[in-house]
Amino acid sequence: RMTYILSDKPPGCIFCEKPRIQDDAQNLILWRGQTAFVMMNRYPYNNGHLMVVPHAHAASLTDMEPAQRAELGELTMRCEQVLRQAMRPDGLNIGLNLGSAAGAGIAEHLHVHVVPRWDGDTSYMTVVGEVRVIPQHLGDTYALLMPYFQALCQEAHPA
Repeated sequence: RMTYILSDKPPGCIFCEKPRIQDDAQNLILWRGQTAFVMMNRYPYNNGHLMVVPHAHAASLTDMEPAQRAELGELTMRCEQVLRQAMRPDGLNIGLNLGSAAGAGIAEHLHVHVVPRWDGDTSYMTVVGEVRVIPQHLGDTYALLMPYFQALCQEAHPA
């Protein structure tokens, strides 16, 4: 994670640009909704760390339309369901960091973090120590979670 924090950032907003690229697996996008999408965090706090991101480039919930806020909440709930089924965590952290002072790495485009937690995991202390142990490769986690999101697609949009 410190590599990301200290690295030069490409111009533009990754949350605006990644969905424009049609390679969802490469960009770790698991679900595309009408006004928001779900992607894995490339620099996760914990294995299975997801982010729910509005398509609208908004820094605050107050900058969004009601329908956008509604889908953001619905997809956050779906992420909780998927992670509980697929990864069986003991708990979850779900939250927003609005503004750089609140810890937002990309303050100009809000996103909801959904982080599975297990009893005895290392919490957020590894951020301070600049060391992170993720027991599963991101590609393997993507492959594990994708069928659950595909099942949600069937549920949300039956034929």
